[in-house]
Amino acid sequence: MKAYSIGLYEKAIPNNKSLRKKLLCAKECGYDFLEISIDETDEKLSRLDWTLVQRRALIDDMFETGIPIRSMCLSGHRKYPIGSNDPNIRLRSMEIMEKAIDLADDLGIRIIQLAGYDVYYEDGTEATRAYFAENLKTATTMAANKGILLGFETMETAFMDTVGKSMDYVSMIDSPYLGVYPDGGNLTNAAKLYSINVLDDIELGRGHIFAMHLKETKVGLYRDVPYMTGHVDFEAIIRKAWELGVRRYVTEMWDNGQADWKSHIKFANKSIREILNRQI
Repeated sequence: MKAYSIGLYEKAIPNNKSLRKKLLCAKECGYDFLEISIDETDEKLSRLDWTLVQRRALIDDMFETGIPIRSMCLSGHRKYPIGSNDPNIRLRSMEIMEKAIDLADDLGIRIIQLAGYDVYYEDGTEATRAYFAENLKTATTMAANKGILLGFETMETAFMDTVGKSMDYVSMIDSPYLGVYPDGGNLTNAAKLYSINVLDDIELGRGHIFAMHLKETKVGLYRDVPYMTGHVDFEAIIRKAWELGVRRYVTEMWDNGQADWKSHIKFANKSIREILNRQI
């Protein structure tokens, strides 16, 4: 059995490639699994309505390529947040949640990464936080019924940009099916912003961290920073996560039309594996 698993975030691969080709790319670049994206675009949200035939075809692709899809980045709630003041948006958000859990169940996905937003395109208030907590409890019950884990991604907004803030809601809901799936890059930026120690913040999630996103960032810059050119101390963050029992990691990056996109994917895998291999 492998000591750890590294997944590749789907959006690192050009979007014009089929999921089968993305699986093959992940395999070619040395990854163990692919993390599927269900973002706020109509294209990605339509995946929630795949037929049984379409779902079975993707399962066949996973078996034939040897690369499974074992986690889902569910960022569609940015457009349809569970804490929205608009009851119609909240209704849509919970429909997305239920369908995402059902899709995960059908495809064999173990972890759904939740975006840590009460709202995104509207102002947060006591009411949005209350709606968020109420719907989060319902969502966790849905996930528990299917045996799917929900893990908060630590985001780039003040609502939930640290593990400590995530744990406030994990403790409130108090379910083994709700935990934290933090983003090491976002945590590093938050630590700089609040003058806290990023490793101390990660420690607050002890016993509740399901997996970790590994992304490069710079102060005030949360994406599109090439690996090993920013300020994230991957060595220290991975060592801490390993100490806490985390064995699943995903390299997060985006394809922006660069000609050498595949070399970036391979470099990220190589760099992170070198660090992880030092932990064994």
